Amino acid sequence: MVAVQQERDGRTRILSTARILFATNGFHQTSMAQLASAAQVSVGQIYRLFKGKEDIIEALVQADSNAWTTEMIALRTRLDAGELSIEQTFAQMLLHTANEKDEALSFDIMAEAFRNEAVGRTIGELCAGFRTFLRDFACVANPDLSGEALDAAEELLLACMFGLGHRSLSRPKLSAECAAERAAQMIVAGLKAVR
Repeated sequence: MVAVQQERDGRTRILSTARILFATNGFHQTSMAQLASAAQVSVGQIYRLFKGKEDIIEALVQADSNAWTTEMIALRTRLDAGELSIEQTFAQMLLHTANEKDEALSFDIMAEAFRNEAVGRTIGELCAGFRTFLRDFACVANPDLSGEALDAAEELLLACMFGLGHRSLSRPKLSAECAAERAAQMIVAGLKAVR
């Protein structure tokens, strides 16, 4: 029982340290020795818990996916309960995206997804889960959406999430809150206009 808890603690410590180091130094520029030192574990322990850095990236993506899924479920629950309008739902979703703090790490992970099939597959699964929620939210805004129009709405919403999650490099003029709120207004108006 103690060994399992120590393994879990070590894994958590490695992942949170990797998140910081990969975001700061880059994925490929961070050595396993640096990671082990910063996480206060041995290199051997890292390799007992992960096959390599690619496995660590995949674990980070999976953790983010789980957190996002929980967030989307909570938004859907609040929408269904009448606590949020569809516009407020989109605004909350986009604000969460716009406030993402691991922007540099996100770019590194996306690049790794093109080189590493397992990471790419994990990101694809993450997006597939988002797509289901996005389709549901789009249909709440316009129950008549179907077929190609619904597919296009899903693509547009996913693009908005990716774009707002990487907005700091473009020197935005609006605060994250204002951008999310205005984008949500435009999304809902656009979705309602589709016939």
